[in-house]
Amino acid sequence: MQNLNTGNWNFRCLLVGAIVSVALMSPPSLVSARADLGVAANHVPSADLVGKGRLTFLGFKVFDAELHAPGGTYSPTEPFALKLTYLRNFKGSAIAKRSADEMRKQGASERELEKWIPQMEAIFPNVSAGQSITGVRTSSGNAAFYLGNRRIGTISDAAFTRHFFSIWLGDRTGNPELRAKLVGVDS
Repeated sequence: MQNLNTGNWNFRCLLVGAIVSVALMSPPSLVSARADLGVAANHVPSADLVGKGRLTFLGFKVFDAELHAPGGTYSPTEPFALKLTYLRNFKGSAIAKRSADEMRKQGASERELEKWIPQMEAIFPNVSAGQSITGVRTSSGNAAFYLGNRRIGTISDAAFTRHFFSIWLGDRTGNPELRAKLVGVDS
């Protein structure tokens, strides 16, 4: 009888150890990915991490980026969320200016940018290291922006949405290595 109990005890320990090992080796859960996106996850059904990467410039860490999409599969024409966690302090006006410069490289016209720059300047706040801005491509093709869990603005223009997110996710991005990590393509 004692050997049977010892055997059961050993089996239970082995089973618990196996479960803990699998849990530790598993990728972050969908629940934690949704929690990381905060309220922005409400606009991306079944949001799951597609990829992530870090942008550096001249050796300086700029931001960490995460792309979330339904079922972990990115499509530029479906809802997705791009979360940028800044690793340095930036003025909102500088974020807007840099975004406009990059959108110009993605094919945005000066006429479009004249309309969009004031909107971005009104939306993008000053950020401190550790703060995140999440941009969401909504099901209607708009771009909604969040600072943490607080919605900070929306630009309801499909052309804006396409050019803005192409900064990181488009074929002509200035950061192809980061794009490859975000969209899950081997570079």
